[in-house]
This record gives sequence, C-alpha cells and structure tokens, in this order.
Amino acid sequence: MPDDLTNTNLIENRIFTIRGQRVMLDRDLAELYGVKTFRLNEAVKRNIKRFPNDFMFKLNDSELKELIANCDRFRNLKHSSNFPYAFTEQGVAMLASILNSETAIEINIQIVRTFIRLRQYTLAQTSKNAEIEELKKMLMLHIENTDNRFNQDEKTIQQIISVLNNLIEKPKETKRIGFRTE
Repeated sequence: MPDDLTNTNLIENRIFTIRGQRVMLDRDLAELYGVKTFRLNEAVKRNIKRFPNDFMFKLNDSELKELIANCDRFRNLKHSSNFPYAFTEQGVAMLASILNSETAIEINIQIVRTFIRLRQYTLAQTSKNAEIEELKKMLMLHIENTDNRFNQDEKTIQQIISVLNNLIEKPKETKRIGFRTE
C-alpha cells in the first residue's frame, strides 16, 4: 500500500464538488477499496437505510455529462445506462461500517483525513479573507477620521487597501481539486 502522502494525493484527485458538496464516486471508492464497483453498490443497496440523501445520491444526466467532459478517465461512462453514485464525507464514513476488510478500514481512514484537511484549508482561507476585510475597514476609518490634507500616510494607506483588494479579488492560484457542476 502506498505511503500516506501518496494516498492523500490520490484521494484528493478523486474528490469532486457536485451539487455544492465534496463527494467521491462509487467507482473511485471501489478501486481504492480493491473491490468491483457493482459489489460496492450491492453492499450499499443491502444497507440502504444507512445512506440517506445527504450521505449518497445518484448523478443525473447533466452531472454525468459534465463529469465525462472534465475527466477523461470517465469516458467509458458516456454510453452507460448506469449513473454513478456520489458519496459525501458522511457516506464515505458509513461505507466503513458495511465494508469490513483491513484495506477498506485503512483507506477509509485516509479518505476521512483528506476530507478533514480540505475542510480545514477552506476554513483557513475564509478566515484570512475576513481578516483582510477587517483591515480594510480599519484603514478606511483612519482615512475618514483624518483631515482632508493629502499626506504621505494617506497615500500609503491607499496603497495598502489596493493590495488588500487584490488579495481578496484575485486569490493566489491553487490546485483545483475535482470539477464543479454549478
């Protein structure tokens, strides 16, 4: 089995954003768990009460077309009559309770850790943007409270605000994970 870093990168590349949720597809999960997709889906169907709509959903036609258009490895689904299942983080965690093998347990731990890391990254970015907005407000207040004389401090503050605006509006390019159907 590959090391944790390799597993994390492999898992990250299999997480997609569909319907505004981060999900993994049944065929990717089956591959990671070392089982056939239809076997994974059989196990899910036998335990369907464990998978409400917020844990798992079936892709619709437009979502499948978007998936095929954005990911070459899914081109064999183009003429398939079976629509893949998408599992949310909670659905992936629930899979651990129905797939009881050592491989499934180990992979599931890595998947959950990856979802957690992605959530922490998102929260950190949101927090940074909020801090920048607060700095902008403080600087604008400072400008409003100074007299109307144009001085070097005001020019510097305007430059800082400009830089802060650029940070918020044009975030640093990051690796895009998955695709978005919105």
